[in-house]
Amino acid sequence: MRTDIFARLDREPEPPKIETPRMSRHRIALFGGTLAFYLAIVIAVLMSSWLVTLDWKVMLFRPYQQWPQIHAFLDYYVVLGQRGPTAVMVACWLGWRSWRQHTLRPLLTLGASLLLLNVTVGAVKYGLGRLGPHYATQIGSAELFAGGDIFPSGHTANAVVTWGILAYLAATPRARRYLSAMSAVVSLGVGLTTVYLGTHWLSDVVLGWAAGLLILLGLPWCEPMITRAENWIFAARERLSARSRLVPAPPVAAGDRQPVPAGQPAAAAVEAEAAQGQVRPPVATGSHPAAVAVVTTATGSRPRAHTTPPAHQGHPARSERTPVTPAGSRRPPHADRTPRGGTAPARPVAGG
Repeated sequence: MRTDIFARLDREPEPPKIETPRMSRHRIALFGGTLAFYLAIVIAVLMSSWLVTLDWKVMLFRPYQQWPQIHAFLDYYVVLGQRGPTAVMVACWLGWRSWRQHTLRPLLTLGASLLLLNVTVGAVKYGLGRLGPHYATQIGSAELFAGGDIFPSGHTANAVVTWGILAYLAATPRARRYLSAMSAVVSLGVGLTTVYLGTHWLSDVVLGWAAGLLILLGLPWCEPMITRAENWIFAARERLSARSRLVPAPPVAAGDRQPVPAGQPAAAAVEAEAAQGQVRPPVATGSHPAAVAVVTTATGSRPRAHTTPPAHQGHPARSERTPVTPAGSRRPPHADRTPRGGTAPARPVAGG
């Protein structure tokens, strides 16, 4: 019995219609405002404005020394922002959703969002090259273009995207509201935890929130691509299934007889043998099935003799019997017929 996800998908011919979010005016307005905020944070850090000064004040405050009693708990809590563990947990849930809803859209949406996250956040990280608080070299400096990779915060952006995708794929408005609140709390806590541990500047976390929100708001633009990818996967699977159902015919050596499928008439079998160049000698009616059969091929191969099974004890084989030649014609003589080659007797002519 098949237990994979495709076995569930095969149970219904068409998946149920699931409403997908669209780029409404409200969403486009939110996307534009978030993008403007994102650019403003980047410009403020590049200009070493008051935001960089605030970063240094928070770092020198050292929150992990002010509240050491929660350090152990936050060391585990920050795992909710790590890409590997969170992606596995969310993928398991979305895999079950795909199995229940007969579609691959949840898993493909998660993959598309993580791909956008790696491309956009990774490009800005390595492009600006900001160093973290533990590796800062000059007080008051933005620490940009120094070979770092912390701006924006990857933990924060990953928490926004990974847990926010659950709200994006929610089936009902009520579930969407609850999951949106949950993802907001988790991502907010992960971002502040990185500031508490001293691994990120405050501006890193703010930019990470904006980066993750931009990906969630722009996902409806990727829906057509996700639909095409799902259709392509199912079409490729159908092609593979069709190929596996076709059993190739075994190769036929030169001079061998082509196997005749069951139910094929004898005339079709004779035509198939004639097409291969094989000649079958006629078999007389009433011949014994144990007689020796010789098949001569047109290709000049050596004839094959089928072994004759031994005859029953007490009864000689037909080939061992003495042939009996009839002594004459079996037809009874007829007075009015004349033998061939003879002269017909003269008939009397009536009337003199």
